[in-house]
Amino acid sequence: MTGRRALTYAVLLCLAGAGLALWAATRSWSVELTLRPAPLPPVRDTRSGASMLPWLPALALVTLAGGGAVLATRGHLRRVLGALLGVLGLAVAAGGGYGLVADLGGPVSRQWPALCLIGGLLAAVGGWWTALRGGDWPAMGARYERPTRAVPAVASTPRDPAEPSTPLAGRRTTEAWDALDRGEDPTDD
Repeated sequence: MTGRRALTYAVLLCLAGAGLALWAATRSWSVELTLRPAPLPPVRDTRSGASMLPWLPALALVTLAGGGAVLATRGHLRRVLGALLGVLGLAVAAGGGYGLVADLGGPVSRQWPALCLIGGLLAAVGGWWTALRGGDWPAMGARYERPTRAVPAVASTPRDPAEPSTPLAGRRTTEAWDALDRGEDPTDD
């Protein structure tokens, strides 16, 4: 498998798994009915995974952001990020596993914790794959990086008549803005 394809699969695993876990954590995991005297209807109290485990959607959101950050890193940093994503994915999966086995005090819908568990495992697989193989994958192009050499400053001395004429030659940037503030055209000589 080529490096670009492996990178794509790993990022998609992280993003899909974290997105699935985040979505499943916001669904109703438990519904508790409290009976009231007649003629009043029972009170229905729904609890989502996010209300029972407040850290679960936060970890899923961080994992989602980290999946996108895999694209912006390279080498050793990408491998470290992959290991971190693997750990975060396992923590999200643990939250889903807890929702499957815990007594949540009422009828429990088991599909949402199960989807959270699956999403966490998918993100963990993508993260660990990045940790093991990510250092050799291609990085973003050079157009996204800072220039390696400094841009020369415009001289504040009057220009030499032998130099080619440019409208702002010999003016500092602040002088040009000050001229605009005064209502002058800084390109006129």
